[in-house]
Amino acid sequence: MSLLPILRFPDPRLRKVAAPVDRIDESIRRLVRDMAETMYEAPGIGLAATQVDVHKRVIVIDVSETRDQLLTLINPEIVERDGVQVCEEGCLSVPGIYERVERAERVIARYLDPDGVQRTVDASGLLAVCLQHEIDHLEGRVFVEHLSQLKQMRIRNKLAKQARITA
Repeated sequence: MSLLPILRFPDPRLRKVAAPVDRIDESIRRLVRDMAETMYEAPGIGLAATQVDVHKRVIVIDVSETRDQLLTLINPEIVERDGVQVCEEGCLSVPGIYERVERAERVIARYLDPDGVQRTVDASGLLAVCLQHEIDHLEGRVFVEHLSQLKQMRIRNKLAKQARITA
């Protein structure tokens, strides 16, 4: 396994729409392992393949306190949404930025697991937020796009300043 570099907002590659996975083979399973290792090391609770510059519909999530309940979703799609919640979100591609975002309170998502078995997950709370956030990445969207233009501009400026300081 190996750590993968995480793209940083506003990198244009984060705007690419991910293609469906046609066949789950060893390269997809290796990608899942590398993504999980990268997410845990970062540390984060979710990671989309888009964030590591692989434009396939693959996400990994672990919202457990013990960090041992990895959920791998291949070709995920939300088939049902219900309710509204506002939750503070952060993102490994937008380091150090946390903002309140409105999302569905409950979602049902359909996906394939790493063995190619079709499954569904009925999620609420943090897991629902994480699923929506990561699926947004697969659609070429970053959570800051749910914010006002003014907040987006401030975030871009803050990240540009951070980049200059670390360069």
